[in-house]
Amino acid sequence: MAKPLMYPRTATVEQTDVYHGTVVADPYRWLEDTDTAATKAWVQAQNELTFQYLAGIPERTQLKKRLTALWDYERYGVPFQEGGQYFFSKNSGLQNQAVLYTATKLGEAARVLLDPNQLSADGTVALTDYALSQDGKYLAYGLSAAGSDWQEWRVREVATGQDRPDRLKWVKFSGASWTQDGQGFFYGRYDEPKQELQSVNYYQKLYFHRLGTAQSEDVLIYERKDEKEWGFSGQVTDDGRYLIIYATQGTDPRNRIFYKDLQEPTSPVVGLVEQLEADYQFIDNQGTTFWFKTDQCATRSRVIALDITRPTERQVIIPEAPETLTGVSLVGGHFIASYLKDARAQVKVFDLKGQFQREVSLPGLGTVIGFPGKRTDTETFYAFTSFTSPTVIYRYNPTTGVSTPLFQPKVTFDPSRYTTEQVFYTSKDGTRVPMFISYKKGLKLDGNNPTYLYGYGGFNISLTPSFAPSNLVWMEMGGVYAVPSLRGGGEYGEAWHQAGTKLNKQNVFDDFIGAAEWLIQNRYTQTAKLAIGGGSNGGLLVGAVMTQRPELFGAALPAVGVLDMLRFHKFTIGWAWVSDYGSAEDAQQFKALYAYSPLHRLKPGRYPATLVTTADHDDRVVPAHSFKFAATLQQAQTGTAPALIRIETKAGHGAGKPTTKIIEEVADRWAFLVRNLEMKGIE
Repeated sequence: MAKPLMYPRTATVEQTDVYHGTVVADPYRWLEDTDTAATKAWVQAQNELTFQYLAGIPERTQLKKRLTALWDYERYGVPFQEGGQYFFSKNSGLQNQAVLYTATKLGEAARVLLDPNQLSADGTVALTDYALSQDGKYLAYGLSAAGSDWQEWRVREVATGQDRPDRLKWVKFSGASWTQDGQGFFYGRYDEPKQELQSVNYYQKLYFHRLGTAQSEDVLIYERKDEKEWGFSGQVTDDGRYLIIYATQGTDPRNRIFYKDLQEPTSPVVGLVEQLEADYQFIDNQGTTFWFKTDQCATRSRVIALDITRPTERQVIIPEAPETLTGVSLVGGHFIASYLKDARAQVKVFDLKGQFQREVSLPGLGTVIGFPGKRTDTETFYAFTSFTSPTVIYRYNPTTGVSTPLFQPKVTFDPSRYTTEQVFYTSKDGTRVPMFISYKKGLKLDGNNPTYLYGYGGFNISLTPSFAPSNLVWMEMGGVYAVPSLRGGGEYGEAWHQAGTKLNKQNVFDDFIGAAEWLIQNRYTQTAKLAIGGGSNGGLLVGAVMTQRPELFGAALPAVGVLDMLRFHKFTIGWAWVSDYGSAEDAQQFKALYAYSPLHRLKPGRYPATLVTTADHDDRVVPAHSFKFAATLQQAQTGTAPALIRIETKAGHGAGKPTTKIIEEVADRWAFLVRNLEMKGIE
């Protein structure tokens, strides 16, 4: 039997809070301040222990080598057109960041427009978002450093590749949308924070930036001083006539819609949907007729038309279907509608009157993204991927319905050796839940297969089939990769989402536990061979179920998790998650949160082998969640299984993380499981 690890000593403080009459201790509150010498020393000591442990796993070196080899293949983004030119992203294989290219004809020589790899030696500056002017002359783009959500926006001339002097700071959770004349763009920003990585973010404002002017001269388009939680983004219609303004409130999928007539410089901002009643996503317009995808009176969404001169009149164009409508674009005079059918992609084409034309033929069980373009375009593009095959980019003709492969990566493995099945199991309350299971063909159902159960279950986000070299390596080692479609996600529309929020959040954990029990009962695996993983809200999921059912799992990998459910809303954008979680400031919601909060459920006992992962620049889910959870777990663990924390430096919540750091982290994660699930390594 392995000896218990000697963990670094973590000091405690006499800190208690009273929530609705309940006294709650918070002895590691001091770890919330990541800038103190004491916290930095704690981070260093924890990392020294963790990396010493990981370095002692012989299989790690071979894992990293195989991961690097599999990651080395071309990956393309979905192309689009502006101003007669094509734009697309591409990673040649092991580049830390994807590169943005432009070309006059796809398939022929393309020119580098922006290479983020040239902006930092270690690849930690990422291109977060970008927008092309309609004439294709200018690129507005956002950069993030070290994984932060904060972006600095710049402008590049497409013809010369040279940057203009424009610099826009304190931008977060915002894209950009150009006016039709290309003279400037709309964007959202916050006031400069007191503490860049921890201050709470309120009062986002919508501005217009004119090219060649200082940010201090930007024109304020819309703000709400009476609504600190409202966020704003602007979208210029393709005809250039209107600015559509989305008013969001935290992570609530519902939103409000306003608009402004850009032909009249002094025109007011007009409310079109002023109540937080449903989700509205603008598709396109024809004069004063606006088309929206919405779940108003349709939990799985539909397409409606409304005339802004008679906004209370709604015409249904594409009715709600049994499948969940996830996105609609209007290209070549056709609505291209993307659906989820039991969490896998289905794409249908309709005419402008909503008459069904055809279904897009897809290669199999997978995920589709794309179909960008304008109503007058004669072509569009989409990406298809699955658990066992990397992303292929297709060109699609909306008139003929013909798909043609455009970019098909060459990989150093045989996809035909692997398979994915979809099963359905019953959760605790009788709800039928689907789950994807992927593995190497020839798998024996003898209960001895190491299995990685991955989940999310929140914020209306759907987990659909996707390819990752990391998961392929897992399957190469004989591992099973399982992904259930938990409540809280968007796989079955807004009702499915709401069934996993606030006072219903326990449903998500029950669904995940049900998936684990099904895999064991059907002899895919056993407790000693079963690992669970998830990031962000998925980190909360892992933390919750490992504290509710510690005897069910052999290992747990909570990544950048929301683990302190009583204080999450006090940092950066955490307040925005109240729409999904509720708040400890409400007595009834506090009771539910306190009952499952991973940090507060930890009591002395035997917990599965745990590797907590976070990053020092995570300003989405601040690392204090993981710090406090790891410190508490180390104190609570009475068994011999390790309770370690891996703290990445110069990294954030995950977006824009360099390829080198991703490979390092995956190698550590799989090595940890090889050791603790007693697996074979790479053959």
